[in-house]
Amino acid sequence: MVTPSASAQTSGAGNVPGKCTGRFVNPITDVCWSCLFPLSVGGLKIIPSDRPDPKNPDSPICACGSPVPRIGVAMGFWEPVRLADVTTKPWCFSSLGGKKISPGFNIGYGKAARSVDGTGQGAKWHVHWYVYPLLYWMELLTDMACLEQSSFDIAYVTEIDPLWQDDVLTALINPEVALFANPIAQVACAADCGAATTKLPLDPLFWCAGCLGSMYPMNGNIAEHVGPVQSSRLALSRFTYKLHRQGIAWGTMGSKGLCGKYLMPILRKQQYRFQATVPSPMVKGRWACPPIGSSDMKPGSGRTYPIIGEDMGYLVWRKRNCCVL
Repeated sequence: MVTPSASAQTSGAGNVPGKCTGRFVNPITDVCWSCLFPLSVGGLKIIPSDRPDPKNPDSPICACGSPVPRIGVAMGFWEPVRLADVTTKPWCFSSLGGKKISPGFNIGYGKAARSVDGTGQGAKWHVHWYVYPLLYWMELLTDMACLEQSSFDIAYVTEIDPLWQDDVLTALINPEVALFANPIAQVACAADCGAATTKLPLDPLFWCAGCLGSMYPMNGNIAEHVGPVQSSRLALSRFTYKLHRQGIAWGTMGSKGLCGKYLMPILRKQQYRFQATVPSPMVKGRWACPPIGSSDMKPGSGRTYPIIGEDMGYLVWRKRNCCVL
């Protein structure tokens, strides 16, 4: 899908992006609450789900604290913790009703256009990252120590991040990109695409975003733009990886996460699910909250609209393993 602003850019008719669009996310009706599951205790799924789930600690018993550890129960669940705007229009906050909140200067105009006559036009996206710990607000789980306890906030905007704008500067945080800029490494991503679509992405192939493209460079410059859903999901995947590389986002899954968060500079893709909320929320079905790298053929069908629905929004679900004391 080619947006009007992209068409203007690619035709040389100016660099002014289109109108900012979006909607406020309803925390009740716009959330796929079945994405919370499966709910597990140790390796046993107490509330099962048809959605794939990474491996949980086998033992239902855990211990945290020092010098005298306390005994608890190892619980696993999926937690909605962040909202993300993915837009080609600087300062367009699609999850805040499509409001443009500009500081008074324009920076980083984006684009989203498919190839023309064999010449790739690519895409350039911005991401806005909101703190959004829904389970804590709604008190759906009794052990609050397991949940992120914070209020709503705009935590990160890429418009003011120089590393998000330039591929050369991005190499400062992903110098290993040179190792994977070859056909052999990219062909391996086909396996990640199949695994992410049928079950879970392959964490050892950390340079791949499955069917979406490559995780490098860690910015919003998408050369392999196929459509707005695929392209925006890839930009969000790269942004999530970037936060982990910078030590802003941490690991919460597996045995290491039972007693607290831990550094995860190489992203484990299995830790995240992305649920579309803007322009059209996906709240039910197997593809409502797919993992990073899964095919966008089903979740992408009919989810963007010309003029009134070009800016994307996602609810970020994070796998949480926690020792309930």
